Amino acid sequence: MIFAGIGCRTGVPADAVVALVREALPGGAAALAVPEFRRDEPGIADAATALGLPILWIDRAALKGEQGRCLTRSARAEAEVGLGSVAEAAALAAAGPGSRLILPRIALGGVTCALAEGDGA
Repeated sequence: MIFAGIGCRTGVPADAVVALVREALPGGAAALAVPEFRRDEPGIADAATALGLPILWIDRAALKGEQGRCLTRSARAEAEVGLGSVAEAAALAAAGPGSRLILPRIALGGVTCALAEGDGA
């Protein structure tokens, strides 16, 4: 299964999330993996509905635990949320311990997306 990890700025619109996920994986994913600290972002919920995907909320401990397997780092994310990689870590955490990144972080319009493949956490 393929999981789309999502990182975003506060107030991100749903269409920005949808556009980036569709660019990353036109065929779709099993779920959106999103940091729990973004649970109150309406754009995330609306994007999941538009894409027909469930949201897997990834807690901070799981995100932190995946930092060593991430391929890219963002100084901005590190400064704002204390994690150098959000989208990649979320995708890897959702995809499970034997997972691998198949698309490192891409970014557009205040959204980041990374894809990981695995059996699920």
